[in-house]
Amino acid sequence: MDEINLFPTLTPLSLSVSELNRYIRQLVESDEVLQGVWVRGEISNLSRPKSGHVYLTLKDDTAALRCVIWRTQAARLGVPLRDGQAIEAYGSIGIYEQGGQYQLYISTVRAVGEGFLYQEFLRLKAKLEAEGLFETERKRPIPRWPKRIGIVTSPTGAALQDMLNTLRNRFPLAEVLLAPCSVQGDAAPLEIVDAIVALNRIPDLDVILVARGGGSIEDLWAFNDERVVRTIAASTVPVITGVGHETDFTLVDFVSDLRAPTPTGAAVLATPNIADLKLDLSAAGRQIDNSYLLILSGLQDRLQDAAYRLDRASPLQRILNNRQRLDEFTERSQRALVHQLRLKQTELAGKKSRLSSLNPLAILGRGYAVVSQSDGTIIHSIKQTYTGQNLQIRVVDGQFNTEVTRNSDKI
Repeated sequence: MDEINLFPTLTPLSLSVSELNRYIRQLVESDEVLQGVWVRGEISNLSRPKSGHVYLTLKDDTAALRCVIWRTQAARLGVPLRDGQAIEAYGSIGIYEQGGQYQLYISTVRAVGEGFLYQEFLRLKAKLEAEGLFETERKRPIPRWPKRIGIVTSPTGAALQDMLNTLRNRFPLAEVLLAPCSVQGDAAPLEIVDAIVALNRIPDLDVILVARGGGSIEDLWAFNDERVVRTIAASTVPVITGVGHETDFTLVDFVSDLRAPTPTGAAVLATPNIADLKLDLSAAGRQIDNSYLLILSGLQDRLQDAAYRLDRASPLQRILNNRQRLDEFTERSQRALVHQLRLKQTELAGKKSRLSSLNPLAILGRGYAVVSQSDGTIIHSIKQTYTGQNLQIRVVDGQFNTEVTRNSDKI
């Protein structure tokens, strides 16, 4: 260790910041009391980074002390640490030269009971829970499509900007109204109450976000205030809380309608994602198109069926059907007529054949003749003739006259 020797001079000594911090560190580390001391206080700002070291602040009513527990000592601690816990820590006081601050390097910890604030937290929580303020049945649903969103938080905190960015990216259609207030300190509870009451007077407000960034139990204590809790319980507008980090719980988280792990998480829970909405809208559009096509197809089928039935029932169709039937009857009549004609022709041919066989001319054609008197009386017997009688002789190809010259009854 490099030491700085100071010699009395007549003029003031000029030191750099590093030299001064090193000199103070040497003074502190040379004090036997400060190199082995028990310090009693309440834990706040507890932090465990990936390095494995533990950082915290010990507080009492009027002062605070930064503390460090190196990874090797932290692994051997038998007492689990949490914010709000009252402990006695043993270690040595040292100077962190780069930051110009003194801090307690803790090697041993022993618990002395829960801190006052944490005890008050548990007492008030039990009281309000017994009254039914935390019951699930009284919680109100969060609107799915908020048009107006109210925010209760500090106007200068990083939490507000994170929430506004999230709301703008997720659902820019919503109108955002800010009710600014303190989120830490003695005046914070009443300001938070006034902000919530003011937002409840705004018409058509859909949801209220009550939020602030992380901090110790003291930093977040305004959100454990009974007045704030009861105001949220009495709100007519649904409330989402996003106070602290994911591991931080305050009484407003139990009474609110929905608890988010962070302010940004509250903005996420309050709004739908516009990207998801676009996907849902596209899917809904496709579903509408499919439904439209299905309905249109059904209507077209019904129209075609109705047109077919109308066409079948129309007078023109009946006329066409009757025309077809007339054509069929005509064709059948023609076929029947032809058939009857052929039958008659066949019958006529048969009769003609029989008639021909009985035709006297046919007999005459075989050499026979018909003899008749001048009056046309057919001569059947020789007895009908006499000598000198004029007779007509009919042969196959004509007739001629003759006279009877002799009459005999013998052939």
